[in-house]
Amino acid sequence: MRPSAAVAADPAGLIASLRRQPLLLVLRPQTPLDAAPLLERLVELGLRHVELAFQESPHWRPQCRELIAAFPGLRLGAASVCTVEALAACSAAGFSYVVSPILDGELVQHAAAAGITLVPGVMSPTEVNQARLLGSPLVKLFPAKALGRGYWSGLRAPLGALPFCIAAGGLSPADVIPWLRSGIDAVALGSSLALDRSDDSPSQAEQGDRSFEPLEPLRRLLVELGHTWPVSESATAAD
Repeated sequence: MRPSAAVAADPAGLIASLRRQPLLLVLRPQTPLDAAPLLERLVELGLRHVELAFQESPHWRPQCRELIAAFPGLRLGAASVCTVEALAACSAAGFSYVVSPILDGELVQHAAAAGITLVPGVMSPTEVNQARLLGSPLVKLFPAKALGRGYWSGLRAPLGALPFCIAAGGLSPADVIPWLRSGIDAVALGSSLALDRSDDSPSQAEQGDRSFEPLEPLRRLLVELGHTWPVSESATAAD
């Protein structure tokens, strides 16, 4: 797989951005363009990191490319990438990073060759160590809720230095701050926010309702993160 001209792997940049706002949102719209109105609202709220779930559809790649161009202020990544073919589609779409629920050495190698940052999924100590040996600077702890928020910090004594860790799987907005305080580096939220439901359409936003239930917990969380993880002027300038 050859590197795409539109893609440049930048794991250090992604880590730096996540340190400033340690939160990602995973969306699973029916088509990527269906997410555009919601992405506009998320930008208004100040969210920085969003993942779009990979789909095996001829429309997925061009629509994702359109979204990446339309929302330059968002760090858009691809989620649920499990195959080399899916990785190639993500690279062609212009994503600079992708996230996988699994650890696959071949996938890691192809991502490096394509110039795209891959965040592999890990669960066991063996998988965490394998990810380190493969050179992965970031990993996704999955399924996080089943493992508990003390699990990751418990790996430090036996394993030593750990990669940057994004906890994902079953977590809600109320879990984010406690998990960050437990030693997790960032948290990914998805189905707990119910943001992909068809009834959460732009009509409510057009009517002036800025506090309807799906987005209100996220808004409060971003406010709390802004107080707990303040963004320095130098950090903002470096982004």
